[in-house]
Amino acid sequence: MRRILSFAAAFLLTACATSAPELPNENVQTPAAPAKKEISSDLLGASAGELIQAFGQPALQVREGPGLKLQFRGRACILDAYLYPPQPGGVEKVTYVDARTSSGGSTDRNQCALALARR
Repeated sequence: MRRILSFAAAFLLTACATSAPELPNENVQTPAAPAKKEISSDLLGASAGELIQAFGQPALQVREGPGLKLQFRGRACILDAYLYPPQPGGVEKVTYVDARTSSGGSTDRNQCALALARR
């Protein structure tokens, strides 16, 4: 849960960032505003235990060969996390995250992760 909350805090801080004021000197370049950080990309590399700490027990757990799919459900959305070991015999880590509404429509993965973490 702490990991997701820290992801959420980083996400919100990044979203609130403002660009630097323009300088009158045309030769000075201002740095580009930082890209908005995605919580779903922060989940990449997480273990099954870390996901369970963040979202609670998965509604569905499916073993597919060397991989593992964990599904977390809430009122707002369904989040699927796909975990595979980085090397044979290793601990599975998240390699992909997908989110959808209960009716099957696509939804924002970041908002879904935040909604599930607030439960």
